[in-house]
Amino acid sequence: MKKIAIIGRPNVGKSSLFNRIVKKRDAITSQQAGTTRDVKRRTAVIINKEVQLLDTGGLDKGCELFDKIKEMSLKAAYKADIVLYMVDGKGLPEEEDKKLFYELQAMGKDMALVVNKIDNDKMKEKLWDYYEFGTDAIFGISVAHNRNTVELLEWIASKVPDSDIVEEEGESEEEDDGISIIEPETNDEDFFSNITPHEEEDDGFTYWDDNEMDGVIIDDTIFGQNDKIKEFDEEDINHIKIAIIGRTNVGKSSLLNALLGEERSVVSSVAGTTIDPIDETIDYKDKQLTFVDTAGLRRRGKILGIEKYALMRTTEMLENSNMALVVLDASEPFLDLDEKIAGLVDSNRLGCIIVLNKWDISKREEHDKIITDIRDRFKFLAYAPIITLSALTHQRVDKLHDLILEINENYSQRISTSALNEVMEKAMRRHQLPSMRGQVIRIYYATQYETRPPKIAIVMNKPRGLHFTYRRYLTNKLREAFNFTGTPLLFKAKKRGEK
Repeated sequence: MKKIAIIGRPNVGKSSLFNRIVKKRDAITSQQAGTTRDVKRRTAVIINKEVQLLDTGGLDKGCELFDKIKEMSLKAAYKADIVLYMVDGKGLPEEEDKKLFYELQAMGKDMALVVNKIDNDKMKEKLWDYYEFGTDAIFGISVAHNRNTVELLEWIASKVPDSDIVEEEGESEEEDDGISIIEPETNDEDFFSNITPHEEEDDGFTYWDDNEMDGVIIDDTIFGQNDKIKEFDEEDINHIKIAIIGRTNVGKSSLLNALLGEERSVVSSVAGTTIDPIDETIDYKDKQLTFVDTAGLRRRGKILGIEKYALMRTTEMLENSNMALVVLDASEPFLDLDEKIAGLVDSNRLGCIIVLNKWDISKREEHDKIITDIRDRFKFLAYAPIITLSALTHQRVDKLHDLILEINENYSQRISTSALNEVMEKAMRRHQLPSMRGQVIRIYYATQYETRPPKIAIVMNKPRGLHFTYRRYLTNKLREAFNFTGTPLLFKAKKRGEK
């Protein structure tokens, strides 16, 4: 598959063209220079030929961050087969643009000069200024108005071999509006307002965790048709989607690069370097691992400008993930914000690993104290294992891959009804169920009806009579009997005979 890199200075319309070609609002676009920082990769079909499209950050220089963005963008261009060098047609040709254009052209790549923002016929005269680049492959377009893009797409398709032809599908409904940002429906001030560990929704589910101390009532709800487990396709189970989350500057992008074994995400000391979530898939022991480096999260009052769009994308990524790596900075005290971010894992019911990063510069002699602090602060993630590592030096990063596979097995496992009930019966023989207002409470049987995460139904005579202390006791027994490390347990109670 041919790789096509869109490259150019900041604010020339690279991300807008990227969105236009992939036919959806994928890359975040704004008037702020430097919105795109990492290289975003997507598969696209251009006139029935499949390509990999790369959206790169602006070629600017000055501070440490912009120098690294430029470096990553040029690396992507050097590796690409076709380069679309994009400029702003409202200005005059820049000497730096010419220098980079000639340098890439000298490498023998197929290159086109894309002059954007030629919004009307009068502005076509501006194209003459750009013929001094010395190329015949010059296209004056307007991404915002979708003008004169067909000729560019035809040129790209002519450079892609017929072996990459794919069957044409129906036109996307978003084809004509793939260049703008949807305004968020909620204010960024409310981003964390509804995130509370173990907050109960009206869906009949509750967590049974050994550190849960509140008395949440289990609803009398029907849990499924004929008590049958919902199975997942093998392809789904073998594809693990892992979100990397945490506050700013804890090392999420460095961890992504270490997991991939390459510099995929821009790393900088500037807080909030990652804006648009970056995802990358690798194969590991017959599994597909898709890692998503999300934007660092701040306190509500510090969320500014395009960061609110980044936070929207982060929540979308979490909704589509199976697992989360909660990254904490081992060299600094933990904050209340860390707890709120971890609450996103709890509310989305994801498998979880707590990653204690920057272990190389932490106070290692305080290891036990740090681990105790984590367990005290994140009681709602008591099931999550903790791994200490250094993304910078790659210390113990290799162990994280295998731990992810282990938790995926736990997250996807199916426990037989007979095995579940054997544990339940032993537990009930050891400690009898307490009565409720003199009424005898009976559990008839338990059965698992869904995976990812495991969901178990308890069939009993009075579902509301199950005391929270007894639920905690049963949870401990189930976790002792089965390996649920790294995964939450969801339960639903129902009366016998309900359908």
